[in-house]
Amino acid sequence: MGETVQAHVMMSFLASEELAFRIPVELVYEAQDPYAVRFTFCLPGDAPVSWVFGRELLVDGITGQAGEGDVHIGPVDDEYLADLHIQLHAGAERAVFRVSAPPLVAFLDRTDRIVPLGHESAENDIDAELDRILTGGRA
Repeated sequence: MGETVQAHVMMSFLASEELAFRIPVELVYEAQDPYAVRFTFCLPGDAPVSWVFGRELLVDGITGQAGEGDVHIGPVDDEYLADLHIQLHAGAERAVFRVSAPPLVAFLDRTDRIVPLGHESAENDIDAELDRILTGGRA
């Protein structure tokens, strides 16, 4: 309970087909919100930007194209544990990152140790039960 997994991963921000630069991206997973991963980056001269998306989306994007809507993740090519593209869409704006898969796999492995994938609702049940006990049975 209350456990957090944090990782700082260097990613290439693809500003255009000709321009890319490396930036640190912070990934955070908290057991109290077991379905989500927070992805925070800061482009030079801008304030930090955070996106929250499903941990399972990141897991699925390691081996194949995943995502609908605002976040898409998938391998750049068919090579096992190759680089990934992470695309974030906000209206007409789009941010694309390229990252090596192994640091993401290591991050996901650490999240799985505190809340195994597929057992997220059990973690929520434990928190609800603890809250009930601490409030003297009033939920």
